[in-house]
Amino acid sequence: MITCTNCETPQFLQITQSRVYFEDGEDINEISESYECTLCGSTGQYIYDEDHDEETVTGDVERTTERPKFA
Repeated sequence: MITCTNCETPQFLQITQSRVYFEDGEDINEISESYECTLCGSTGQYIYDEDHDEETVTGDVERTTERPKFA
């Protein structure tokens, strides 16, 4: 789950840009999503690179497996 680090909730996050990259036209090689929190205005980006099996999260968002503090 992607959450806003300032508000500690995913509730107000909006995806402002999403991109899926297909290298060979069939398999997904990269997923990129940009987020904006409509409550506090924070922004961030999540990128998953399948070639390297790597996730990158930048800005004021974080990826977590825990339940959000505020729903």
